[in-house]
Amino acid sequence: MSTELITKLREMTGAGIGDCNKALKETNSDIEKACQWLREKGMASAVKRAGKAAKQGAVYSYIHGNGTLGVLVEVNCETDFVAKTDDFQNLAKEVAMQIAAMTPLYVSRESVPADVLEAEKTVYKAQLKEEGKPEKVWDKIIEGKIEKFYSTICLYDQVYIKDVSGKQTIKDLVNEKIGKIGENIVVKRFARFKLGEE
Repeated sequence: MSTELITKLREMTGAGIGDCNKALKETNSDIEKACQWLREKGMASAVKRAGKAAKQGAVYSYIHGNGTLGVLVEVNCETDFVAKTDDFQNLAKEVAMQIAAMTPLYVSRESVPADVLEAEKTVYKAQLKEEGKPEKVWDKIIEGKIEKFYSTICLYDQVYIKDVSGKQTIKDLVNEKIGKIGENIVVKRFARFKLGEE
């Protein structure tokens, strides 16, 4: 396996040399497929780590531009050692920048209050009725609209602003780090402040 290809994959994914080498072997040196293979591997690691308590971590602050926009985000991991690593700190920074740029309201879809979801569904039903869509297709259409709603207001469901493919979500990004670091990582909470906003 060429060192140049391994290095390129490592830069693209942040995965270890051994994992990059294995991914390229598994995918016949196809770098895009190798990225996907590593992502899936990271997700598998994330599932294994999900039950582990994440009570350490950091509160990261990000101030944008000339001080008119700021974000505070709490990102948790399992150990104080990992919380101090560059990988973890970089993840916290990327998450804070995402929050600054994309204005999510909740961390995950599980944290969206039931009344907010119901209000949204009520609006969609009224729109579908107004458009004259048959009632039998409402549920399917509403399901699609709710997915879109989640991808707008939930941090984990948002597409990562630096992902050129437009497919990687913040949840994917966190799962990649879990796979690389080997500890459970959770975005616990955040606050976004914009000057003059109510």
